[in-house]
Amino acid sequence: MPQPQVLRDMALFVEVAKRKSFSQAAAALDMPISSVSRRITQFETAVGLRLLDRTTRKLALTPYGEAYLAQATRIVEEAQRTFDDMIAQAKGPSGFLKVAAPPDFWVVRHLSDIVCAFSEDHEHVHVHLDLRASQVDLVREDYDLAISMEEPRQSSLIVRRVVEVENALFAAPAYLRARGRPKHPRDLAEHDVVLAVPGMSDTWQLTRGDEIVSAGVSGRISCNNVSLARRLAVTGRGIAVSNLVNVGRDLDSGRLDRVLPDWRLPPTSIYIVTTSRLLPAKTRRFIDFISKRLAAVFTSAARGGDLVALPERGPAQPVCLVRP
Repeated sequence: MPQPQVLRDMALFVEVAKRKSFSQAAAALDMPISSVSRRITQFETAVGLRLLDRTTRKLALTPYGEAYLAQATRIVEEAQRTFDDMIAQAKGPSGFLKVAAPPDFWVVRHLSDIVCAFSEDHEHVHVHLDLRASQVDLVREDYDLAISMEEPRQSSLIVRRVVEVENALFAAPAYLRARGRPKHPRDLAEHDVVLAVPGMSDTWQLTRGDEIVSAGVSGRISCNNVSLARRLAVTGRGIAVSNLVNVGRDLDSGRLDRVLPDWRLPPTSIYIVTTSRLLPAKTRRFIDFISKRLAAVFTSAARGGDLVALPERGPAQPVCLVRP
């Protein structure tokens, strides 16, 4: 069997194995399903081992397939990265870059400017931003990377923490005039809060220097989106948790006030998530670019107020590296 064909079939096997679907792999590669199935069968025959168990309902890796996938993935990704680097040396990074991001206010306000700046510097890269409220399946949905404010649960993903930003409490001036301004975290028990978890109550942990207080809070409205929580606070529905970037304009205009300014809540990290350490030139360049810009955005916002943004050392250093 010619050596180039071995590598092509190896790449085809990796695509099918990762997606656990002939049809999804065929769609991603723009190939007929019958061709994908036939090539995999021929590849198994050449190897002399059954790599995939096929049933009418699902596709599963055999023990041989599991062992081979880890090796094949590294070879295929390294070959692809080498090819991309050669192209990048000739004309710069190029290709289609699909990015998932949360539909939060700071994303709409700042990420658009960052992506435009990146696009001006990298004319051969087309960036598609997909704002998604929930975490995405990077493999099955063909994303190159995701920007997330939650650390993914899947242990196989590569997670890079870009910046860590402190949170604080905010409320509308009209609400504070009507209900009074809390002077201590214990006072929050007498207020309506916008909860981040389903249910009628929660416990917030606030710190001031070495002092730690667990405050019981309750509210009639909860949501899992920081932009919606901000909107609820602006309209006087209660006290909400946010970072300064999300509410900076509201503070400047007087639509929101800081509540318990001496107290801090647990910080929120912003992550960049990929499926592999071996990334094509377009993805590596984008991660380096956006990491520096996002850290600058949050650090600038922190200097404008008294929140603290903690950028990582260097551009987007991985904080959770697990072999896929």
